Amino acid sequence: QVQLVESGGGLVQAGGSLRLSCAASERTFGNYAMGWFRQYPGKEREFVAVINWSGASTYYADSVKGRFTISRENAKATVYLQMNSLKPEDTAVYYCAAAPNTSRLRLQLGVDYWGQGTQVTVSS
Repeated sequence: QVQLVESGGGLVQAGGSLRLSCAASERTFGNYAMGWFRQYPGKEREFVAVINWSGASTYYADSVKGRFTISRENAKATVYLQMNSLKPEDTAVYYCAAAPNTSRLRLQLGVDYWGQGTQVTVSS
């Protein structure tokens, strides 16, 4: 059982930056594709970014492309989401997740593990 713990959320002004971290409890972290998703109040959770097991492949939602960067350090069992040029519409609860591959993860299919979420609030 892999536990995922997100951190780094908070309150930031529009145009600012935040870096989210997601730490995994198991060394098998390196076997998984990892991703970030977000959820607005009353809405379905949506895809933000995913990264394959080696870090060589990444995919982003159009809404964050060019502003957010996903990366991972397998030696630290941690995945990151660097968020720059933040906008009020980025305000949401952000979740990390693990799945066997990026294709399934992007569609939230066969997700093996979810984190508990971290709140990001961007003020205008």
